[in-house]
Amino acid sequence: MTLQTLILFVLKTSIALDTLGLGLRSTFAEATSLFRRPADLGRAFVSMNVVMPLFALALAMTFNIHPAVKIALVALSVSPVPPLFPHRAFKAGGRENYTLGLLVALALLAIVVIPVTMEIFGPLTSLPLQMPARSIVSLVLNTVLLPLSAGIALRLLAPGFAQRAARWIVILASVLLVLSVVPVLFVSARAILSLMGNGTVLSLAAFSLLGLGTGYLFGGPEPENRRVLALATSSRHPAIAVAIAQTNFPNQKLATPAIVLYLIISIISGIVTGVAAKRGNAGSTASEVETRKAA
Repeated sequence: MTLQTLILFVLKTSIALDTLGLGLRSTFAEATSLFRRPADLGRAFVSMNVVMPLFALALAMTFNIHPAVKIALVALSVSPVPPLFPHRAFKAGGRENYTLGLLVALALLAIVVIPVTMEIFGPLTSLPLQMPARSIVSLVLNTVLLPLSAGIALRLLAPGFAQRAARWIVILASVLLVLSVVPVLFVSARAILSLMGNGTVLSLAAFSLLGLGTGYLFGGPEPENRRVLALATSSRHPAIAVAIAQTNFPNQKLATPAIVLYLIISIISGIVTGVAAKRGNAGSTASEVETRKAA
């Protein structure tokens, strides 16, 4: 087993364990909640699978950015939310039913959405774009549906054990994630630096920020759901994005580093906008208090 194979195995294991830990704290009703709320699901679909792919296509066709970045943008725009997304959503005040429902619904829809979108984008870009549904099924099952379902089932069968085990499984997953991600960043550093300039960071940041804004706009009347959909629209499943890029452009070795760079930028933009939103809310609250005192 090579070092690269070992790192990839540890990374996949960490994601599966993290999703398993999430399932140990969840219910089937929460995981399928968006299928019973078609309005919320429809808004999420438009935000993630209509607006963002069109914006990515516009960026790729309009601006003179590196071809690897164009590939990364298109691949990311059609990918569902990543398995680790619920942690960020919960920290932003998201509710379990909406957050988990979003994760599961968009993962399932991706099986159809990605191949169809590739077929639509092909004539528009004059490129033979494709993505077999069976490849998406494998990734969706292994990274989201199977470990999440296993956790939910174990909670039903042994709720006490599930509650005790969930915390330690998530801790183990976090340790394995760090052990696998750090080498990836170290190895990819030179390739990432080679992409800097020519609007790379600006275009990736624009995609992330538009995702945050679009998700918030389409999130519906509840502030918690708006914040969650904002993060979801900006966060994308890196493994699926890499698979799309490698399937269509196997010789473009910088596409994966471009996707890694986007993940870094999206996390930073999410943190910055989250801090700004909290300060804005704190300022609004303080102003309301002062107004009441004055009255």
